[in-house]
Amino acid sequence: MKKVSFTKNKVAGAFLGVLVLSIAFIACSNDDSSGTVTEEEEEEVVTELHAAFSAFNSDAVTIYLDGSNVVIETTGLPNHETVYWGVGHELYRDEPDVALTPSNMSSNNNATSITVDATPDLSGATVATQLNTIGIAVSGASIFNDSEGNGPLDQAAASLDWTGAHIGPGVYHYHLEPKAFTDDDDNLVGILLDGVFLYGRKCNSTGTYPTDLDASGGHTTTTQYTDGEEEYHYHIINELYSNTGSYIAFAGPYQGY
Repeated sequence: MKKVSFTKNKVAGAFLGVLVLSIAFIACSNDDSSGTVTEEEEEEVVTELHAAFSAFNSDAVTIYLDGSNVVIETTGLPNHETVYWGVGHELYRDEPDVALTPSNMSSNNNATSITVDATPDLSGATVATQLNTIGIAVSGASIFNDSEGNGPLDQAAASLDWTGAHIGPGVYHYHLEPKAFTDDDDNLVGILLDGVFLYGRKCNSTGTYPTDLDASGGHTTTTQYTDGEEEYHYHIINELYSNTGSYIAFAGPYQGY
């Protein structure tokens, strides 16, 4: 009798042990699964392009989503007049005071491609702009910062056309407020390498010059493309640049990396 009683207790204990281990395993499994779901829920999935991209020149620019990134490919050929188109082109504009650089639009390769975050990361440190393309304008041409080569923009001011752009070195690009499509207004200028949009000198949310811009010329308000939602974006800062008599398009630093 004692032997049978011992066996029953042993079996019961073993069963109880298996039951406890099973419950613990299920609990741990549920915890792991729950953690994975939470991470997935926190990751924002972008399924459509921002409405602001509808303003870009579709004859020059191709824009598409690639995972969590936006790829912007452009011929770099703007849809507005400039002396850099060259005599005989339908968009040629006579600008006798412009000290032309050697290349014109027809002889220069202006094609550029950039990839930006579909959702800019505004939680990190600011990053200084570099030489060459820092963004793509709605016209299809590149945006550069406030330097020319390794020196100040002043040395190239004579070669800038009526809309604050020139060729040289590299692609046709804007240094100043591109008056061909934004002139003392709230129009969209383009998108920069950190995925943040750049607008003209006025703010669409108020119709006036913004007074709360950070060091990069950015703030968070609604725009004409956000359907009532507030969004961080840049403006061309409403300060004259040196002796050029115009406004720098963007000097930096970037905020969206």
